[in-house]
Amino acid sequence: MEELNRALFLWVNANAASPEWVIDLATFIARDVIAIVPLLIVGLWLWGPRSQLTSQRVLVVKTGIALLYALAISWCLAQLFPHPRPFAIGLGHQFLSHAPDDSYPSDHGTVIFTFAIAFICWHRLWSGAVLMMTGAAIAWSRVYLGVHWPLDMLGGMLVGLLSCLFAQIFWQLCGATLLPRLSSLYRALFAFPISKGWVRD
Repeated sequence: MEELNRALFLWVNANAASPEWVIDLATFIARDVIAIVPLLIVGLWLWGPRSQLTSQRVLVVKTGIALLYALAISWCLAQLFPHPRPFAIGLGHQFLSHAPDDSYPSDHGTVIFTFAIAFICWHRLWSGAVLMMTGAAIAWSRVYLGVHWPLDMLGGMLVGLLSCLFAQIFWQLCGATLLPRLSSLYRALFAFPISKGWVRD
C-alpha cells in the first residue's frame, strides 16, 4: 500500500517544469476554497426562505455534529498512525509552505469530504455532488503541491463517511431537544439583528 501511495503521489505531484499558472491555481484551491464550509454553514443558518429555514438549520446542526466527530476521529488517527508528509522525507517537490507535522488523514480532506457527504445525505444529491467535486479539487491541489499523500485524502473521505453515520445516530437520539435549544440561544444572542430583519428569526 505504501508503494502505491508513493507511486500515485509522484504521478500527481508538480515538478520544476509544471506551468506556473497551474501551481497558482492549485495554491488558491489548496488554501482558500475550504472557506466555502464556514460560509455555507453561516449562510444556511442565517438566511433562506421561511419555508425551508427549519430544514436548513437541521442540516447545519447535523453537519456541525459530523464535523466535530470527524475532527476528533482525525486527531485520534493522527496519534495512532503517525505518517510524515512527502517533503519531510525528501520525496517529490513542495510548492506550498507547510509545517512538517503528520499528514494522515488530511484535515482539509476530512472537513470538505465530511461536508460533501453531509449534503449528499441530508440536503440534495446535486449539492453534495458539487461539494464532492470541490473536495476532489482540494485533494488534487494538496497532493499536486507536495504537502499530502493521496491516501491522506482517501482517509479524510472515509472519516467523513463514518462521522456522518455517527452524527445521524446522535441526531436520532438527541436532535429533537438539541435544535430548539440552539434556536433559543441564537434568538437571544442575535435579538438585535433579528429585530432589524438582517437575519431570519
